[in-house]
Amino acid sequence: MKQLQVAIDGPAGAGKSTVARRVAGRLGLSYVDTGAMYRAIAWKALQENLNVFDEEAVTQLAEQLHFSLHPQGVMVNGQLLKEEIRTQEISSLASAIAKMPGVRRILVNKQRDIAARQSVVMDGRDIGTHVLPEADVKVFLTATIEERALRRYKELKARGADVDLDGLREEIRRRDENDRTRKYAPLKQAKDAVLIDTTHLSIDEIVESIMQLCRHKLGGGE
Repeated sequence: MKQLQVAIDGPAGAGKSTVARRVAGRLGLSYVDTGAMYRAIAWKALQENLNVFDEEAVTQLAEQLHFSLHPQGVMVNGQLLKEEIRTQEISSLASAIAKMPGVRRILVNKQRDIAARQSVVMDGRDIGTHVLPEADVKVFLTATIEERALRRYKELKARGADVDLDGLREEIRRRDENDRTRKYAPLKQAKDAVLIDTTHLSIDEIVESIMQLCRHKLGGGE
């Protein structure tokens, strides 16, 4: 199969990570979870007792980190990070860090470098518009804020977390606002991206829709 770049964007809780991972598996491509990279920076900053709101310090940290792909999570300087970067605290901090232009520039370069070496399915909030503007397939996933909050609630409860649905809804609303209004590479649908409202769709239905787009791009067949 020729090299392929699939960009999947959308707001928090739209199902990007789950869908992107499955699409990558179906296509036999590498999956790049860019959100996990921002989460990893937040986690690492806490581990090193850095002020996570000090843009200069966090940017320097991002520059020093080496990211590599792993099917179970994200590798940072050789360390596999999984559940430890999926907490509510890390989510909130990662959202703040993602607004820092210096950090975004560094991670965009790292993400482009990964995509230049191999075919990828990459998900995030600015992949089709900024990170991989020439991606072969671009998809923008969305869903109502109520549905996204409920999905996150079920996910966290399954991990044993003590969470409040109303609190999650408000957190997602704030993250949406942060993502859409940041000055550098804000969240928005690329002009050539296919919009998929996932509110009433199953994961399998979403994956199949994206697979059809990929088959069309590749000229048929997986």
